[in-house]
Amino acid sequence: MPRPPRLRLRKIGILTGGGDCPGLNAAIRAATLAAIGRGWSVQGIPDGFGGLLDGVRLRPLGAGQVRGIAHLGGTILGTTNRLNPLQVPVRRGGGTILEDRGDRVVERARRLGLDAVVAIGGDGTLRIAEALGRRGLRVVGLPKTIDNDLSGTVVTFGFDTAVSTATDALDKLHPTAESHRRVMVVEVMGRHAGWIALHSGIAGGADAILIPEIPFRVEAVARKVLERERRGRGFSIIVAAEGARAVGGGERTRGPAEAGREVRLGGIGDWLASELARETGKEARSLTLGHLQRGGSPTTFDRLLATRLGAAAIRYLEAGRTSVMVGLQPPDVVAVPLREAVARMKAVPAGSDVIQSGRDMGIAFGDEAA
Repeated sequence: MPRPPRLRLRKIGILTGGGDCPGLNAAIRAATLAAIGRGWSVQGIPDGFGGLLDGVRLRPLGAGQVRGIAHLGGTILGTTNRLNPLQVPVRRGGGTILEDRGDRVVERARRLGLDAVVAIGGDGTLRIAEALGRRGLRVVGLPKTIDNDLSGTVVTFGFDTAVSTATDALDKLHPTAESHRRVMVVEVMGRHAGWIALHSGIAGGADAILIPEIPFRVEAVARKVLERERRGRGFSIIVAAEGARAVGGGERTRGPAEAGREVRLGGIGDWLASELARETGKEARSLTLGHLQRGGSPTTFDRLLATRLGAAAIRYLEAGRTSVMVGLQPPDVVAVPLREAVARMKAVPAGSDVIQSGRDMGIAFGDEAA
């Protein structure tokens, strides 16, 4: 199959979309330095694809603008998970409709002289990028999400830091749980995939781990707590992903869904603590880590991964590749078609050796038979 022709690029845009995560600034820095090293002009697009929709002024990026940012959390470009240009809420006729303004984004990128866009984001941002790519926008995606649920890459950047944050919280909860002989339920992020709960739970010595991929029974978790009690271990640590659900039940949500946005999940920790207190007669408390998992300085792993992916995005653009996502498939960084990367969510496999390792050590997943 012939290689695509190399693109003649003069100016590119870089944007970050969706929820922030550690490593975004490292990716921005790497892509910027790699581009200006090729003689290209680089423009930062504020607030994701919304920056191309709303007419916001772009930010020139050079070596000076990205100096000393690789270790910083957040994103110097700003981000949003509220504005999808393919589904913009518009008041009309006394109600709200969702309007597709994707063509306007592609046209504005053209008028601004952007030859290509590097879109750094998770599932939502890269779905938008894939759709705009089919409408003529030259785009390369980078996989960032603490949920680690994107296909086409073994791991997304931001995940390692989030797991480290959650593990640190579990380490700090152990002594207080043991001192007060309490059941502590820790709710972590993970809408439809339980990667954070699974990895931090095992690393942090949890006694039970509840993930969306394995519906649980409260009775099974309560048995684990009471079993520990009989063995003289008067406390238990339970880690639950926000999207975990009981057998026959649904996800726990916080408030109604907003137009054009996913419903907000949360509350599983509070609910489960209440149920376990009733089932076991023990004092149970809950803690929701929430956005704490998105913050902080990226780990060395995330910093390096984001740097590798950012630089690789520029190499692939130079080689004429567009509508691709740059992912890690060890030991290499590869380009995967965006349509494949967003075609399915990467859930924790039922046969995962990580789950099996947890079961081997006696960790409960809530599906154990009586």
